[in-house]
Amino acid sequence: MSAANKSIALRWFAAFNAHDLEALLALYADDAEHFSPKLKLRHPETNGLITGKEALRSWWRDAFERLPSLNYEVVKLTADEEQVFMEYIRHVSGEEDLRVGEVLEVRDGRIVASRVYHG
Repeated sequence: MSAANKSIALRWFAAFNAHDLEALLALYADDAEHFSPKLKLRHPETNGLITGKEALRSWWRDAFERLPSLNYEVVKLTADEEQVFMEYIRHVSGEEDLRVGEVLEVRDGRIVASRVYHG
């Protein structure tokens, strides 16, 4: 397992669970892409894909404001030199837990793309 990319994933979870938007964004390249089925549901015009830190900032700020109890529980991490596969459970008070898979593509120490998978 790539120690550097595992470290990025662990910092990603720490920032996300702290709702620390700036620490989370610092892990991403300026032109990073993010795909999520939830993004597609809430903003159909995106077809689930956004690009750039400002779009990520807006998306996650909204999530943190709407879902103050949002928290991710790590189930499994698998990392190589180019990507990290993260399996986690999404917890939100009043909602059923959701098992999620997410792939982070990493180049030069920054996340350049992330793709979320869930039912």
